[in-house]
Amino acid sequence: MADHSHSRTAKLEVPDDFSPESIRDISSVLNALLADFYALYLKTKNFHWHMSGPHFRDYHLLLDEQATQIFAVTDDIAERVRKIGGTTLRSIGHIARLQRVADNDKEFVEAKEMLRELHADNKSLVESLRAAHETASRAKDYATTSLIEVWIDEAERRAWFLFESTQ
Repeated sequence: MADHSHSRTAKLEVPDDFSPESIRDISSVLNALLADFYALYLKTKNFHWHMSGPHFRDYHLLLDEQATQIFAVTDDIAERVRKIGGTTLRSIGHIARLQRVADNDKEFVEAKEMLRELHADNKSLVESLRAAHETASRAKDYATTSLIEVWIDEAERRAWFLFESTQ
């Protein structure tokens, strides 16, 4: 039988020369973001599925579009963690331990309240993204900062659309 113990513990060889501390710090903030993106994705889909009221179609489509955008980021975050030599989320429980976006398990939520809650969540996500950007900047991880800048713009746009939809 072959000994695979080395392959299980081998460090991912990456082209960048990030220190172990930088890898740890960047991976930590990215994993927290990944947990937030998953939580926000599920909340957005929850509200999409349970939307009702006179603007049902518009809100239903808006939230589906936003959920698709949010979910698309998750793979980029996880792959970035792996590219720099870190490890990433492994389970729903891991997400639950790291997420800062609060779940909403209420049986019924008014349409405008759904939009207001998602607006606040996206604004909070922007703040978390900015903090992660600072961590990556300190490590001179320009690829991560570049990705985060796009995610900030997307989250700001989602927040703007949600805000305007409640006016």
